[in-house]
Amino acid sequence: MTGPLLIERIEARILDIPTIRPHKLSFGAISRQSPVIVQLWLANGATGFGEAATIGGPSWNEESPESIQHAIEAYLAPALIGQDGRRIEAALARMDAWCKGNAFAKSAVEMALIDAVARTLGVPAWQLLGGKRHESLPLAWTLASGHIERDIEEAHLRLEQKRHRIFKMKIGARRPADDVAHVSEIARSLQGKATLTVDVNQAWDGNTARRFLPQMIDAGVTLIEQPVAKWNVEALKTLTATLGDRASIMADETVCTPQDAMRLAREQASHVFSLKVAKHGGLLRTRAVAAVAEAADIGWYGGTMLETSLGSAASAHVFATLGAQHHGCELFGPQLLVDDIVTERMAIADFELQLPDGPGFGVEIDLAQLERFDRRRAGLQATHIDLGQATAKA
Repeated sequence: MTGPLLIERIEARILDIPTIRPHKLSFGAISRQSPVIVQLWLANGATGFGEAATIGGPSWNEESPESIQHAIEAYLAPALIGQDGRRIEAALARMDAWCKGNAFAKSAVEMALIDAVARTLGVPAWQLLGGKRHESLPLAWTLASGHIERDIEEAHLRLEQKRHRIFKMKIGARRPADDVAHVSEIARSLQGKATLTVDVNQAWDGNTARRFLPQMIDAGVTLIEQPVAKWNVEALKTLTATLGDRASIMADETVCTPQDAMRLAREQASHVFSLKVAKHGGLLRTRAVAAVAEAADIGWYGGTMLETSLGSAASAHVFATLGAQHHGCELFGPQLLVDDIVTERMAIADFELQLPDGPGFGVEIDLAQLERFDRRRAGLQATHIDLGQATAKA
């Protein structure tokens, strides 16, 4: 490839895809996902796809599908049209200059650009991201139906299928004592068969976490994600120091930028970082956060925003380039959706997600599926999280 590889066109669309069951979190429940799918064309005719998914519209952070689409169409696409697509870091800097923040929107555009350039070269995306260090990653499943019997049945089915033996439970919407009872019963059912993690999604204050997390650890929980508000680094630090010999504390919403990662490392406020391509602002910036983790002897976990197979494959490519100090990944989003937008999903074998090695992200987009779920075609309104179901938590 010689000479500039100009970016010719960028388009974004919102999809609305139902989930196979309600997915309950501390702040509500979702019954459909609304990812923003970006398509980018290079002047040589190559095209690439990217994705930014939120959970419950703007309920997880400040960006929504509608704001992501607007940022791309109004600011990010005009910033990049006519620029050399080979200069990916320069493209990120240009997007930063034209539009502050909007990490999710920028991640989708960068993802599409990397996919297009990798396809031009005929190489898998991991080859542009430092080279893979893993062929596959242990794959977690989230138990978030809100019902003990259903969660236990779901977990045992996944074990029998050899798809998952790491399970995360979403908690924080109910009374803490009820959450402890819920987690403990499921932990007893899975004892000796699987690893159990809990995600509080910022729902507790420091005192509540200090009181109830030891009970969950006694029940068998080994990894605890974001038990307190993202700003509450002091509480994270205390929990990391006091519970560290019994379980690991994982930061999620608290660690978005490399600067966030540096602060947590300096404060020794986390044992693990949950990495998510969208919140970090792209694949290259995910590697930057991971580099801080590796330098500070902090582990990493491959998180999800419940993307389709497109975003999940992109995440898998960058996670495959990271170090050995990891706790697996949870790129199960495609399994939670009633259908997908690719012709073939990534394979799962012996409890691990297999890295696709084709050109780009190794998955092929089904254009008919894009049309099928396109919000403009379906005439659906914006996705809203059902806050009323928060009391059922998962």
